[in-house]
Amino acid sequence: MPQPPHPHPRLLVADQVAGRVSLLDLPSGEEVAALDHRHPAEHAGFLALPDDLVACVDDRAGELLVLDPYGPDAGRPLVRRRIPVAVPAEHLAAAPDGRRLAVTTGLGRNEEAWTGLLTAVDLDAPDGAVAVRVRGRTGEPGVTVLGGPSPLVVLRHREPGELLVHRHRDLMAAPPSCPPVEPVRRIGLPDADGHGDAHDPVTGRVFAAAGSGVHRLRHEGERVAPEPPLPWNADGRTGGRGYYLRLDPVRRTLWSCVRGGPPAPGQWPEWTNDAWWHGLDTGTTGRLELGPGLVFRLAVTARHIAYSRVHPDGDELILLAAPTAPGARPHIAARLPLPAMAGAPRRGGTPWDGVQRRAIAASPGAELVAVSRGGHGEVHVFDADRAERITTLTLPTPLDDGGHLALITPGDGAHADPVGR
Repeated sequence: MPQPPHPHPRLLVADQVAGRVSLLDLPSGEEVAALDHRHPAEHAGFLALPDDLVACVDDRAGELLVLDPYGPDAGRPLVRRRIPVAVPAEHLAAAPDGRRLAVTTGLGRNEEAWTGLLTAVDLDAPDGAVAVRVRGRTGEPGVTVLGGPSPLVVLRHREPGELLVHRHRDLMAAPPSCPPVEPVRRIGLPDADGHGDAHDPVTGRVFAAAGSGVHRLRHEGERVAPEPPLPWNADGRTGGRGYYLRLDPVRRTLWSCVRGGPPAPGQWPEWTNDAWWHGLDTGTTGRLELGPGLVFRLAVTARHIAYSRVHPDGDELILLAAPTAPGARPHIAARLPLPAMAGAPRRGGTPWDGVQRRAIAASPGAELVAVSRGGHGEVHVFDADRAERITTLTLPTPLDDGGHLALITPGDGAHADPVGR
């Protein structure tokens, strides 16, 4: 007999430096399972799949891992499947049904781009999971995988600014030895600074963030059609651009953080940060000031959007209350202090080289938010509704570079955002 869904949320905590993945029950923090000698690709992140599964890429082993966070309850291992893929993994995405995936490669621990390998994966091929590697342009491409009768793989290349469209079935039919592939369509972008990708399975739209705005493609059948970009400017706030995009499946909203201020990395404490959102069904776009410092990734809960802000004067978790009525707008519901990191970024240095960072995670089916404390082996868990920290989890490894987190609630629908986070 199948086991009923586990009632508690689960937290995946990856220490990509130490090589360990912990599966914790929430809010108790009890360790349900663990994987040693696993180094998930932090930039590619965790990808939610249907049936409460989660995918990531082991950047040292060169494997796509399909994880089953509730499997141990029924006697199943945490790792459901292992599929060889090219690394270092840069971005990871799936078609809406979770069957077809794509993994791009980036710099890894190298100073220059050296591999353009793209891996296409079919988890449910007739003879079992199949992965095919092909060669494209080197760089740090983003990726989305569009569903439908003829799934498409869309690569977003930064230099030159361009979107390349491939048929997933063509990639899967490629011969061995990593042959070069040509896209079925090239769509130019006006900027050579693209960073950030999202995909809305409901409308078939693809979104790519760049300096000039959020560029859009609409997928219909086997065709993709460019649409006018969305501006970063809104609510009288101008300047800056977003480096991250995330689909909020609860409110069908795109979210980002618009960064402005001096361009020099050493002046990062003076960077400005605004929450940016665009309603996919309403067409409403807005901005809201968050404060100075480093704000990057965000997390989506059932009723809030969570950002972590790093600054020499003190770090904090910022909770935005999501609109609950037509015409309502997000507003800051709480600013909660985060314990300082001993190896935090300093004034005059960059916020990412040789310093500790924070990871953040939430589930669209719950109100818990998890934030890591890099270098200290701690994860702080908050209740967004109550605007308070409810527990601190201690991990056996330091979580250098902040580690990476994924928070799962049974049936939360997180796979409606089919891009790795």
